Amino acid sequence: MSLTCSEVRRGAYFDSVVLMQLQRALAELPGVEDAGVVMATAANLDLLAASDLLTDEARGAGADDLLIAVRAEDELQATAALEQVDALLKQRRSRASRSFQPRSLPSAIKTLPQADWVLISVPGRYAAGVAREALEHGKHTFLYSDNVDMKDEIELKDLAHEKGLLLMGPDCGTAIINGVGLGFANRTRRGSIGLVAASGTGLQAISSYIHNQGAGISQAIGTGGRDLSPEVGGMTSMQAMDLLGRDPQTKAIVLVSKPPAAKVATRVLAAARAVDKPVVVYFMGQPVTARRIGNVLFAINLLDAAELAVGVVGNGEPEVEQGSSFADLASKCVRGLFSGGTLAYEVMLGLQNQISPMFSNVPLREEQRLANPLRSQGHAILDLGADEFTQGRLHPMMDNTLRLRRLRQEAADPDVGLIVLDVVLGEGAHADPASELAPVVTEVIGDHDVDVAIFLVGTEDDPQDLARQKKQLEKAGARLFDSTVDLVAAIAKSAAPNSGTGKMPAVSLETFRQPLAAINVGLESFYDSLTSQEVEAVHVSWRPPAGGNEKMMALLAKLKSS
Repeated sequence: MSLTCSEVRRGAYFDSVVLMQLQRALAELPGVEDAGVVMATAANLDLLAASDLLTDEARGAGADDLLIAVRAEDELQATAALEQVDALLKQRRSRASRSFQPRSLPSAIKTLPQADWVLISVPGRYAAGVAREALEHGKHTFLYSDNVDMKDEIELKDLAHEKGLLLMGPDCGTAIINGVGLGFANRTRRGSIGLVAASGTGLQAISSYIHNQGAGISQAIGTGGRDLSPEVGGMTSMQAMDLLGRDPQTKAIVLVSKPPAAKVATRVLAAARAVDKPVVVYFMGQPVTARRIGNVLFAINLLDAAELAVGVVGNGEPEVEQGSSFADLASKCVRGLFSGGTLAYEVMLGLQNQISPMFSNVPLREEQRLANPLRSQGHAILDLGADEFTQGRLHPMMDNTLRLRRLRQEAADPDVGLIVLDVVLGEGAHADPASELAPVVTEVIGDHDVDVAIFLVGTEDDPQDLARQKKQLEKAGARLFDSTVDLVAAIAKSAAPNSGTGKMPAVSLETFRQPLAAINVGLESFYDSLTSQEVEAVHVSWRPPAGGNEKMMALLAKLKSS
């Protein structure tokens, strides 16, 4: 009958790669059926219990204790396996274990003063402290560790921003800096495409696609998966785009992320539009309603993002498309008065990441629903053909009365800078819509500080005479558009809020003009990866401070800060 034996080593710390290697080695010993080697966190104890490897003795282990469990055919073989643990640990052949290892980050900095980068992969509850120390020493930081508190992430990124440093992470798995892969990076050639990614595997896929298409990477900056959350606000993403925008080696930028918060997407896209280079954006899972808005190109998948980037740098210096725009809308609101529900919906899709907050009587998401459709708030796109507006009256494609009244109402609001209308011609529609709309357009433009944009839908064979309608509306002062794509592009370029990247010191380009040198704190395999890429590196023999004792750690932190 199988028997499980375990051993608890109090306060003994090894990184997760070492634990994995030891676990595999134990599992391969004669008579051993299964093995578990973990730091005894609550989550790891649950996993051992699920695998029937948790003994009563092991239940008392703490998060900073090493727990080794072996299930074997009998007690003799289980005990024999545990007795080989030390010998198996000595067999490890890491480059880090064969070199000098300072025991603290300050000692490592003295050993390798030219290192501008610190790689951190210690357990999450300690990672913020190590990252803070690295930033205080003026080092760019690659923070691989996950399970870092959101509050700590925000504080760390604020500190990095103040100091003009990059904090990539937490939970940043991939980056390529000065041609050197950090974390789980692919080997790619140097080139002129810069990447900014809140997705590690997304960054790897795009960088590989770019390499395989014959192009190369200038810098690839990971941000951590929560960077575009409402709480963090895209701080690292905007820093990275500003940096790559100033980098003469970077000719185009790719930004990739899982779906961001709408308000954050607005800020990040504003930062992208502020860059005087093409920026390819892929927000996974969000519909693409415009392929290009000024200098920003929108991709439909990872491969498409790579192909767009390679395409714009393929023929020498890429051009930045200017296109049309309105007066500054950064501090003004956009109000849309549509007769066509589908047209209103498509404009909202196009604007959902461009202006925020956006409201409607036919919202994309419930939080965008107008409290009172008769009174707009913020940016608002209305379908005046919806049921609440057509009860007892003709549809607005036939009767302009409601739209004209609402046009005057919106123009009188001092917060409004642009009013958008659709004018749809064709059979059954109003016989001469411009004759009614044009005088009121002239009136509101003359009496108020507003622009009027009109999306005109029709053909030269329509009974309303497309050319005549167009001439009347343009004479009234309206800006006419042939597609919602062009309309959205013009609004987006005019409504860009201040991205905030210039409020604090910018990240210096100097670090990115010299060979990378780094200090590694955590996984020894990351040190091995650096040295295999011929990088000057030092590995810190890190252990949890105060043996992981929370009270002692707090006391030490207080003493250090006093």
